[in-house]
Amino acid sequence: MDFFKSVCKGAVIGIANIIPGVSGGTMAVSMGIYDKLIHCITHLFKELKKSVAFLVPIVIGAAIALIASSFGLEYLFNHFPVPTNLLFVGLILGGLPAVAKKVKGNKLKVGHTVAFLIFFALVVTFAAIGEREGTQADLSFNFLNVLLLFGIGVIASATMVVPGVSGSMILLLLGYYHPIIENINAFIRALTAFDMDGILKGFGVLMPFGIGVVVGIFAIAKMIEIIFAKFPLYAFWAIIGLIVASPIAIVLMNLESFAGVTLLAVAASVITLPLGFFIAMKLGE
Repeated sequence: MDFFKSVCKGAVIGIANIIPGVSGGTMAVSMGIYDKLIHCITHLFKELKKSVAFLVPIVIGAAIALIASSFGLEYLFNHFPVPTNLLFVGLILGGLPAVAKKVKGNKLKVGHTVAFLIFFALVVTFAAIGEREGTQADLSFNFLNVLLLFGIGVIASATMVVPGVSGSMILLLLGYYHPIIENINAFIRALTAFDMDGILKGFGVLMPFGIGVVVGIFAIAKMIEIIFAKFPLYAFWAIIGLIVASPIAIVLMNLESFAGVTLLAVAASVITLPLGFFIAMKLGE
């Protein structure tokens, strides 16, 4: 049961990392596993058995979500944008009570408020400029693009680990979001069709990007662990700022969808918003 629950948590985090404006790090906080996730990443070799036992179901869930959602998300967001977005708003807000407990009983200092406001503003600012997608990236196979994809993977993964910052949104701004998603879809189709040319082409794009993702996760996780060890209250107030700002970011990233909301969408959202909140609360227990 615990294994299945962890796979579900990984799936939620994986889906969040694909959606521009939604932070995988925030979802990890909402699922109640962020601290442990960072610890297991930074102590992978020192506590190999324990870390692998925790990380494997999370990775499996994220991988399943990545494969399934890279095909299905487009349909959901195209046909049911408001209820789908509000499902994730619910998932994000469902993690807020757990984080609030971390600071409960401690005196609120000016520095805590500053940390909250800085990270709140950071998320909202990113979302405000999020619609200005960069020029579509050229992913043709050559040495320069391999280096670029590695660097983009490092940047994307670093932002994926930080709560409140959407790695997908960063990819969108850099012009790599849609090309990467399209290459994942094409690679999966090539695998199922045993198309070796397609498989090799996919490896040429996804391998350097994937290596960059792994390097970025380990690098930023160590930095975050140090911050939590030395300044825990400041870190948690910063995360609260990120969580509170995330629903605003989602709305800003989808203004056209929310502006044209229908009565049916409102009715569906009345279900999906509390459903997301409930799922986050249960998975975070």
